Amino acid sequence: MGATGETLTVLWTEPRFVQYDRLITGVAAVFAVLTAVLTVVGILVNPAVLFLALMFAVSTYVMYYHLSGKMAANLYERVERRAATQSRGSRRGGFGAGPREEWTPPRDGRRADGFGRRAQQARQQQRRQRTQQRQHRRVRQSSGPSPSEAYDRLGLDPSADEQAVKQAYRERVKEVHPDTDTGSEAEFKRVKAAYERLTDD
Repeated sequence: MGATGETLTVLWTEPRFVQYDRLITGVAAVFAVLTAVLTVVGILVNPAVLFLALMFAVSTYVMYYHLSGKMAANLYERVERRAATQSRGSRRGGFGAGPREEWTPPRDGRRADGFGRRAQQARQQQRRQRTQQRQHRRVRQSSGPSPSEAYDRLGLDPSADEQAVKQAYRERVKEVHPDTDTGSEAEFKRVKAAYERLTDD
């Protein structure tokens, strides 16, 4: 079988595919029942419902076609045929030259590179980003004023709610902004740090 065959066997996770097959089989069964019910309703009550029954019937057939493996086999057969016709008369290799050795598709037409690998990588990336954000927030909080100092800088008592904090911040910024005559950049930064501390908590 070779190293490639062993790799495919290792990467194959049978329980996940079995669960996937059961899910598709269940959905196909529900669609088949809906098709039968809608057909009866369409015949007895309103013929327009038959169009909806037809859509469910087509969906059921496509699911069955996929589960039986015929869809994958048909697809692989077409790819092989196209590769063979494109490579006739051409001895050079490369894209479109066809398979170089006998190739068998993965079982049931499923990819062997790990089911759900992209989703797993996306989840890992999100976890890394959340961890970095938490670390950044901790660094920012540890370098800024304490909550009691922040309330003092904004001229509030510690029982002030979020709306009062916003209002006090706006008023204080108008007083200490560097563009005003009485403002200074250092005081503006201290007020901003106090506001960030109170809104992060």
